[in-house]
Amino acid sequence: MKKSKLVLLALGLSLSVSACGKKDGEETTAAATTTAVAASTTAEATTAAPATTAATTTEAPTTEEATTEEATTEAPVKVMSYAEYLAAEVDDPVVIEAYVQAKQSWWDNKATVYTQDEDGAYFLYNLTCSKEDFEKLTEGTKIRVTGFRTEWEGEIEVAQGATFEIIDGKFIAEAKDVTDKLGTDDLITYQNQKVAFKNMKVEAANDEGAAFMYKWDNSGTQGDDLYFKVSVNGTTYTFTVESYLCDKDTDVYKAVEALKVGDVIDMEGFLYWYNGVNPHITAVKAAGSEEPTTEAPAGEEKGEGVMTYAEYLAAEVDDPVVIETYVQAKQGWWEDKASVYTQDKDGAYFLYNLKCSEEDYAKLTEGAKIRVTGFRAEWAGEVEVAAGATFEVLEGSYVAEPKDVTELLGTDDLIKSQNQKVSFKGMKVEAMNDDGAAFLYKWDGSGAQGDDLYFKVSVNGDTYTFTVESYLCDKDTDVYKAVEGLKVGDTVDMEGFLYWYEGVNPHITAVTVK
Repeated sequence: MKKSKLVLLALGLSLSVSACGKKDGEETTAAATTTAVAASTTAEATTAAPATTAATTTEAPTTEEATTEEATTEAPVKVMSYAEYLAAEVDDPVVIEAYVQAKQSWWDNKATVYTQDEDGAYFLYNLTCSKEDFEKLTEGTKIRVTGFRTEWEGEIEVAQGATFEIIDGKFIAEAKDVTDKLGTDDLITYQNQKVAFKNMKVEAANDEGAAFMYKWDNSGTQGDDLYFKVSVNGTTYTFTVESYLCDKDTDVYKAVEALKVGDVIDMEGFLYWYNGVNPHITAVKAAGSEEPTTEAPAGEEKGEGVMTYAEYLAAEVDDPVVIETYVQAKQGWWEDKASVYTQDKDGAYFLYNLKCSEEDYAKLTEGAKIRVTGFRAEWAGEVEVAAGATFEVLEGSYVAEPKDVTELLGTDDLIKSQNQKVSFKGMKVEAMNDDGAAFLYKWDGSGAQGDDLYFKVSVNGDTYTFTVESYLCDKDTDVYKAVEGLKVGDTVDMEGFLYWYEGVNPHITAVTVK
């Protein structure tokens, strides 16, 4: 639900507040205690919830430890359990520890964030946060938040103006299926959690039979929140794609724009509340299709005329090829052309400038199975399907698990994993040039923010150049910002795609500093 920016207030308080949300400043609380944001190294993200721990306290510095001119003594601060947080009254001070699950927005040193722990979830509205600190709030990051409890139209949240610090810990929640909880009093106990809904039918969003609307009353345009209706067991609900959380360029926004009344879909999102359940949806796919799995489909039979991966590799340059494969990532769309990373149980295929309308591009969600017809090409050692290939979407879904190829670096076997989803472990960041830079914009340092990032890493005495391809992961992505934050000497784990350009040149999609 959109909570309009402060600039809207200048247009006049006479504007009505609709289901799109409240305006900044409607939650009034005392100022939250300011806390410093301290970056910390965290363990790798896991879907296993951390073990429940006793409440922790933060003690003020002793006289010797104080860094201010006048040392002050503060009482220990008790971190609340989720049950204690829920039991607090409106405007009561709260201190919680939780893990970032998604960032909805940042603007004017304010961040709105979904967080969760092993017991429940917390929505942080307009958290006090610099742009630099916002970049540190990656998925799974543990934070301690100091602020005040508030409620708005049934939504329980930490009020605007709260402060935070980053602490050790990492946790990414699994989406909990709450389909059977819809229409029950028990549903609200999952408020703000990462949830899933299964086999729900798309209903008309208005009397004209539209499958969705821009804004709740259809008064908006592309880029505004999307509203759509879905039903299960004879009851209809309104769901939302919150444009601050998932904008018009995201897969879920495009997927909802492509819905048709009568479609049966599965969804994931966050269980936001506004005068009743109003989930903020982050993923939509057709129901009944296979769940994405990290286990490769076994014993798949190819359709007539469809090549195996071995046959594809054995084909000559410019030979016609027909393959069936699964989308792993989309690098970019422009002028009805899409570049896509795909993979099956045997190997991976890079599809360069595939013929693709913008509407069809939205269908190329992670895991989607497609049949591709085109020609084999090579470019500077990179084997790919040449520009101009066509495709059709098939039944089936598969998301590959990254394969650790660290030990294959420097060997002839590495190229066998070309274009696959891969990982690298325990690599050291090296200087890119004589100035000691940890990264360069463009390979020769001639670029600017927004261009490809190049950085060097070493293992076992050998150094390699890795890339963040800006079409695949642009300057607003976590990985781009993580590489901009690297320091020479850092030890990092990485994931990405094993692209080739006159030798190994991985396109990195995730970086974790150890």
